[in-house]
Amino acid sequence: SALRLSTANKAYIPKSIRGVCSISLCRKMDVPPSPSIQSVVKNIACIGAGYVGGPTMAMIAYKCHDIKVHVVDLSEARIKAWNSDNLPIYEPGLWEVVKDRRGKNLFFSTDIDAAIDEADVIFVSVNTPTKTYGLGAGKAADVSYWELAARKIADVAKGPKIVVEKSTVPVKTAQSMAKVLLCNEFGSKFEVLSNPEFLAEGTAIDDLMKPDRVLIGGNQTRAGKKAIDALVDVYAHWVPRDRILTTNLWSAELSKLAANAFLAQRISSINAMSALCEATGAYVEEVAHSIGTDTRIGSKFLKASVGFGGSCFEKDILNLVYICESMGLKECADYWMQVVAMNDYQKCRFARKIVSALYNTVAGKKLALLGFAFKKDTGDTRASAAIDVTTLLLEEHAVVYVFDPKVATEQVYADLEYKEKQAGLKNLNIRNNVKVVSDPYEACDGAHAVIICTEWDEFKTYDYKKIHEKMMKPAFVFDGRNILDHTALRGIGFEVHSIGSNIDVKAM
Repeated sequence: SALRLSTANKAYIPKSIRGVCSISLCRKMDVPPSPSIQSVVKNIACIGAGYVGGPTMAMIAYKCHDIKVHVVDLSEARIKAWNSDNLPIYEPGLWEVVKDRRGKNLFFSTDIDAAIDEADVIFVSVNTPTKTYGLGAGKAADVSYWELAARKIADVAKGPKIVVEKSTVPVKTAQSMAKVLLCNEFGSKFEVLSNPEFLAEGTAIDDLMKPDRVLIGGNQTRAGKKAIDALVDVYAHWVPRDRILTTNLWSAELSKLAANAFLAQRISSINAMSALCEATGAYVEEVAHSIGTDTRIGSKFLKASVGFGGSCFEKDILNLVYICESMGLKECADYWMQVVAMNDYQKCRFARKIVSALYNTVAGKKLALLGFAFKKDTGDTRASAAIDVTTLLLEEHAVVYVFDPKVATEQVYADLEYKEKQAGLKNLNIRNNVKVVSDPYEACDGAHAVIICTEWDEFKTYDYKKIHEKMMKPAFVFDGRNILDHTALRGIGFEVHSIGSNIDVKAM
C-alpha cells in the first residue's frame, strides 16, 4: 500500500533504484569501525509518498516537533502534489495535519540520496503487490521494490541507520533485507525493524492519532533492542506506552497478515450468512446484531455488503495462502483461500441479482452505479467491488453511468480496462458503454436501476422521489451496502433489493 500510478493496480518503481538490482558480491574493504545506532532520533526519512508513507510521516511530524521528517519519492508529480493545496490522496483531516507542519519539520522532495544520508531512521513504504509472474504468481507478494529500496540505502548510507519495514511483507523479509544491507561498502551498521501499519482508509488520521496499538518488531539482540527502544520513543510522543507492543521480527511481520485475514474473514462470514438469509427469509442485519452482542464475538466488521475491497485484504490473504502452501500447510492455505472465494462469490451474486430482477436482461439498459471507491471517505478504487460489478454488467451489454464524489473519471476507465485485460475479456467497449458523470441525478435520469456500491453518506440524503420521477418504470434500487431507507423507497414506488433480505420471501 504505497505508491500508485494513474493506471490501476500498477506498482511504482522509483527511477533512482531501478539500476541497482544487479547482483554483486559484497566486497571486503578496510573501513573504520562504524558508529552505533542512534538512541535518540532526530531525523526520519520515508521512501514512498503514498497512502501509508505520506499520512504516517505527516502524523509523526505533527506530534514530534523535535524530529525532522523527510518524505521522498522520484515521482515529481506526486511530490508536487504533496507540496500543493491539492494533496495526491484524500483522507479526512490529512490536509490540516500536512498544512500545519509542512515547511517546518515536514518536507517532501525527490532527493532520495540526501534524505537517506541525513536520516537516523529510514521507513520503507513501497508497493508490495501480488506477483503476476513466475513462482507464486497470483498469490505471493512481489518484494522486488523493497529489495531495490534496500540496495539504494546500502549504496548511499555512510553511517548507522535503523531501517523500518512499513510495507506489508512476507515473514522473513527482514532477514533478506538485512543481508542486502550488509553489502554496504562504507561499513555502516543497520538494524531492520518491522513496524506494520494498521490504518483503515477513510479513518487513517484518526487511526494514527489514537491507534489501538503500535507494533514494533526487531532482533532480540542488544543492538536490536536499542533500535526498538529508539522507535518506541518516537511514537511515545503521543501514544501511551502500554499501546506500543514490541515483538521479534517474525511475529510483527506475520501479525499484519493475520490482522487483515481475520478482518476479511468476518466480512466473508457475514456475507455467507446474507445469502442464507435471502434464501430463508431471515434478516442479516438482525442476525448480525444478535451475534454481535455476544462479547466473545463483538459487533465490528459484521456489516453485510457487496464485498470487501481495498489494497490490503485480498492481497494479504493471498500472500498468507502462498506462505502456508510453501510451508506444506495445505489445509491452512485452503481455509484462508475460501475467504477470498466467498468475497468473489458475493460480488458475482449481487450482479446476477441485478440481471435477474431486470427480467434476465440488461442489454442496452441504462444503469446508475453510485460509488466506485472501495469504501466511503477515500478516493481509492483498488480492488473495489464496483469494478467487478460493473464488469459483469458490461458483459451483459448494459450501459453503466458511474458517479463517485472522489474518484476521477480516468481512474474509473483505467480500473475497468485493467480488469478487462486481466480477465481476458474482449469487446466490452468500455469507453462507450461506461459514462462517468459529476452529477448523481444525471446518472439516474432515465435509468432502469440505481445500484449502490459504496456507502457514501451523501447517498442517504438524495431526493429519491425526484430520482424516481425521471427513471424508467418499474424503477429498481439495488442497495449493495444496506445504507438507504428501504421502507421509504418502497413507499415512493421503487422495487428495492438489498443484501441479506428477500422481500418476496418476507411477504410470505
